[in-house]
Amino acid sequence: MVARIGEIVVDSRDPRAAATFWAAALGYRITDADETGVAVAGHPSAPTLLFLASTDVKRHKNRLHLDICPTVGTTRDEEVERLQALGAVRVGSPDGASWVVMADPDGNEFCVMSTVLPPEPEPFHHP
Repeated sequence: MVARIGEIVVDSRDPRAAATFWAAALGYRITDADETGVAVAGHPSAPTLLFLASTDVKRHKNRLHLDICPTVGTTRDEEVERLQALGAVRVGSPDGASWVVMADPDGNEFCVMSTVLPPEPEPFHHP
């Protein structure tokens, strides 16, 4: 037996703004909100993103980050432009890398990969 990710929890200075960004970035929707945070969900097989209110200040590189892949019909560079329009900031990328490092409005790093995937819910990994 194996485990599955149910939620990915992200501390946030502004959970509503973070949830709004990630919902738009991933084509998800805000599914729940209260004074403690905001939940964002996509396809039922995908984990929920839960943005919790926190006053902690991010000081170092994330120890865990998301890799975002463009879907069929778009490219990495088009996806980078789209995410910048939503409020992400381009941080850089190593020389010759096939990915671009970005930060969300809370400063959390993520990468935009050059690998193109089918949109959800089509499977893209083989067991």
